[in-house]
Amino acid sequence: MNKHRIIAISILILAAVLLRFLPHPPNFTPLAALALFSGVIFRDRFLALAMPVCVMLVSDLFLGWHGTILFVYGSFALIVLIGRTFQSRVKISYIAGGGIFGAMLFFIITNFGVWLTSTMYPLTWQGLVAAYVAAIPFLHNMILGTLFYSAVFFGVFYLAERWMPSIQENTGHLRA
Repeated sequence: MNKHRIIAISILILAAVLLRFLPHPPNFTPLAALALFSGVIFRDRFLALAMPVCVMLVSDLFLGWHGTILFVYGSFALIVLIGRTFQSRVKISYIAGGGIFGAMLFFIITNFGVWLTSTMYPLTWQGLVAAYVAAIPFLHNMILGTLFYSAVFFGVFYLAERWMPSIQENTGHLRA
């Protein structure tokens, strides 16, 4: 990966860290979009997985730890894998579909984690249903945030590749 590409990607990652600290509606964050973006942009699997995990670790040092952290980090790792499935054919429809699917996956996994690890809901079928029902308002924000920030990350990077060809990889660049 060339120096200019690393700088461009680093700026977007730093923006994701900073955006996590700004006031925002619950779950309207850039993290799932960053995971999707990392899965597409990084050819190296380790780097693709490391980027969203590092952003989470750095910001969680300040925001705090919680009992569902493994479910949250695991969800973002799966969203990275979603991004990797369309590395060679990046299109707006794939990004949007991957973002929506990733947000739904995050919803399913993390709310299962809340049900399983907290005392908020009984460990019964009714408790599980109650956990998912209570989380529905957060799903809306997660989908909107993921779509919004995916448009920002992929859009900015696409434009940067157009305006500064030096950040393109030898394998090509993002396509509209």
